Amino acid sequence: MTTVIKYIVGLGLIALSMISCNSEPSLQKYLVEKQDDDKFLKIDLATSLLQSEDANFTQEEKEVLNSVKKINVVAYPLKGNTAEYDVERKKVQAILANEKYQTLMKMGSNKSGATLKYTGEEEAIDELIVFASDSEKGFAIFRLIGDNMEPDNLLKLMNSIDRGDIDPSQLKSIGNMFDMQLE
Repeated sequence: MTTVIKYIVGLGLIALSMISCNSEPSLQKYLVEKQDDDKFLKIDLATSLLQSEDANFTQEEKEVLNSVKKINVVAYPLKGNTAEYDVERKKVQAILANEKYQTLMKMGSNKSGATLKYTGEEEAIDELIVFASDSEKGFAIFRLIGDNMEPDNLLKLMNSIDRGDIDPSQLKSIGNMFDMQLE
């Protein structure tokens, strides 16, 4: 009798573990999978690394900056293998098509573009994602992870780049891939 109970409990635990494993693709899983792939450029930053030495943030900007926990950047520079590039780009697009990622804005043309998406509530964002692609240069995913980030306050924080309080040089290699001016 105890063998039957052990067998049933064992099957129950296996079934429970299979149910709890989410096989649905996510951006987090994708980024983790690409950490060891040499075809990708990767940068993980704490927001403290973006602060310039002579930063002069307002109290509101400090609170906004503290709501951003980490920044992940993963880029796939196009170096001739367009078939593989298309496969990877379509994987990211499929992940971001999930209804959990809500669209804030899209812009671009036939050759290049960017999509801004988020998770969480509209006034309390947990994750902000920028997916930029260029058919001649490659694609990049910029992911800001935080706690209840407010879109209006994030825009205000962007003003601190103009004042030199935030030093975006950490992202320069990714920006160069897309000819973005980050300094």
